[in-house]
Amino acid sequence: MWGGNIGCKNMAFTWILFISTVISHICKGNAAFSYVECKTENVGQYGQESLLECIVKTRRTTDLKMRTVAWKKDGLLEPLLVFHRGRITKALPGYSFADPSWTDTNRNVSLLISNTAVQHQGGYSCDVTTNIGGEEEPSRTSLDVSAKYTVPTIISHPETIAQNTDGTLVCTSDGGYPTGELRWFDEKDEWIKRETKVTETKSGLFNLSSTLTSKQGFKSSKYSCAVFNASGGLQDKVQLNLPNLNGRPEEQGTGERSDSVSRVVAPMVVIGSLIVGLLMLLVYYRRRSLRRRRGAHHEVAVEETDHHDEDRVAEEAEQIA
Repeated sequence: MWGGNIGCKNMAFTWILFISTVISHICKGNAAFSYVECKTENVGQYGQESLLECIVKTRRTTDLKMRTVAWKKDGLLEPLLVFHRGRITKALPGYSFADPSWTDTNRNVSLLISNTAVQHQGGYSCDVTTNIGGEEEPSRTSLDVSAKYTVPTIISHPETIAQNTDGTLVCTSDGGYPTGELRWFDEKDEWIKRETKVTETKSGLFNLSSTLTSKQGFKSSKYSCAVFNASGGLQDKVQLNLPNLNGRPEEQGTGERSDSVSRVVAPMVVIGSLIVGLLMLLVYYRRRSLRRRRGAHHEVAVEETDHHDEDRVAEEAEQIA
């Protein structure tokens, strides 16, 4: 009797184990038919839109509908975006589906961040359940945020610095992310190593500054300051030229002076030649006109003298007669 009871219990246990295994395989089988494929790493530019790409895929040819879609960010308890039972039940400001007209039949469940900031950097998870099941674990992706630094600016103290004089050069570049570096270079493009001071702003961006000081006079005729991003890539570069006040005048910018003098003297010579020519021509015509006038007056005077002599001779003849 006891043996029969034991046999019945063993058979019942076997049936329960069998049914549980079948159900487990069915659930896993449904999960395998639907899964989310996300781009592992994404890069976003500060102040612009960022896209975290995720697509729902299936091995079945049946119609696929989303039952639940939930986007979360690591470190935050509150979900960013939730779709449940045919409608969006939660969406924090700045987060939405990439497709504005998204519906439950759209397999593109990518997350769009409208205005990327430093705090958006980090890991994200996308949990999707469809009408044929879902994965046991949510899919993972990440976002790296970057911001370009401004073109470097060099300020000198005192305001005017010449070669072989003492002073300080300060280079600044602002609004970048992640942390970058400023580097100094001389006229031979050799790196002058100086410390880069990093200041974090309220927005999470960084401002960079570096100081180059000389107590024995700046020997190079020009100095450059370049900003490099976090990856060590050159982003922008600016150059400052220092005049040489100790050299002889004829050695400093002779070519430039000659060019400037030529540009000024040449037009003056041409204009002066024209003026002299016009004056000479005017004098010539003036003299010629005076000569003509003098000749005309002389002829009139001769004619009047001849007529006067004739009249006088006639009067004397009449008297004699």
